[in-house]
Amino acid sequence: MDKSKDKSKKSLLFSTQTDYILGMLWTNPLSKKLPDYGEITNLEEKKTVAAKIASEVKDGQVIGVGSGSTSFLALQAIAQKVIEKQYACRFIPSSREIHMTCLALGLNVVSLLDARPDWYFDGADEIDTNHNLIKGRGGAMTREKMVMVASPKTFILADKTKFVQKLGMKFPIPVEVNQESANYVEVELLKLGATETMVRPAKGKDGAIVTESGHFILDARFAEVGADLEKKIKSITGVIESGLFWGYNPEIISS
Repeated sequence: MDKSKDKSKKSLLFSTQTDYILGMLWTNPLSKKLPDYGEITNLEEKKTVAAKIASEVKDGQVIGVGSGSTSFLALQAIAQKVIEKQYACRFIPSSREIHMTCLALGLNVVSLLDARPDWYFDGADEIDTNHNLIKGRGGAMTREKMVMVASPKTFILADKTKFVQKLGMKFPIPVEVNQESANYVEVELLKLGATETMVRPAKGKDGAIVTESGHFILDARFAEVGADLEKKIKSITGVIESGLFWGYNPEIISS
């Protein structure tokens, strides 16, 4: 086949897909607004990591997108490459905020019902020496875990502040719970060895944080985090998911 004709056909296909996608999007200011993460710490390190993950993108891939400031910077770098090279990639977001960010960047969004990710990228709150993780400061750990387990390969993007000798040194384990089960779940977490628990308060409203699925988050501190703790937490009636990711074997990308 004539390569020039093939390239022209591909360009036309990309243009047609883009025109169709853009035609279905809102055009009001909010629909084009990117999230404001305020002053992002370790910005230069995170930009370096973002450039590394963008190099993994290939035409036609389905990519799972994590939440948080590191993922946001990576998504911007990926979007620039996809648009410049006219790649026909699709993206599966792990939160409503990232969903809106993908759309604002002109990316094609699908769900886990539509496609399986070729790979997934995300940040983390803590990473131990065996690449186990604590995630969920943004409250999206349930959907993050759903997209991660569906992906054959996961990249975790991290700056030097994320690495710890053992999990729980800096952050508690977030546990998403049915609101009516909060008291029972707390009792059971204390039985598992939690030394401190609290319902995570909201910053932009009175009362507790409510997740996208309408649940509370209990932040639970443990003196020791072992290999069986994730399953034990998940087995408590009323628990939706936890931010403990043990044994998922992600590839860590750092600066």
